[in-house]
Amino acid sequence: MFSRRLKKPDIAERLGDDVVGEQAKTIELKSVGTVLIERSRRAKHLSLSVRPFKGARVAVPVGISFANAEMFVRSKTDWIKKHLNKMAILEQEARVLSENKPIHRASAKKHLIDRLNYLSQAHGFEYNRVFIKSQKTRWGSCSGNNNINLNINLIRLPEELIDYTILHELVHTRVKNHSQRFWDQMDKLIGDSKKLDRRLSAYRVYLI
Repeated sequence: MFSRRLKKPDIAERLGDDVVGEQAKTIELKSVGTVLIERSRRAKHLSLSVRPFKGARVAVPVGISFANAEMFVRSKTDWIKKHLNKMAILEQEARVLSENKPIHRASAKKHLIDRLNYLSQAHGFEYNRVFIKSQKTRWGSCSGNNNINLNINLIRLPEELIDYTILHELVHTRVKNHSQRFWDQMDKLIGDSKKLDRRLSAYRVYLI
């Protein structure tokens, strides 16, 4: 996903009651196509994103009119077109990978859980529960209760990156952030962990 947000001093103008009613609309832009403009209570700024298989979307915070949001979108046409082209390449790669390398879910789940148990025991980690899911935005996560989620698409990656991801989440059972302390513990376990993290980012197409 690619995203861009509008800072307060730019195009947007804070408004009052005239922006309450409308929650979503689409507009058509020449050379770009359909863009979704959608109200978001969580957004603090106008935020433009381009996602694979979903296209372009603008999150509009309360207090900013859809008219100003549309002006913002039209000012970013070149940016949208550039990143839609990048997304088209990723989407094609994802289709090819899905067709050529299907996942056997039962064996994939077993392998990931076996590696999780092996690595947790080998390095003295404890976790609560494990869930294997098909996620679109992340390879894994660790909850505040030390429940670990692993993306089933990890099975497509080289073994060292599978282990890196599992160890990443196991370290989060002790350090709940990405502070230097977190990366120091990762380095003790797996060497240059940030190098592996950069390698992992090259496989983002599997998350589509």
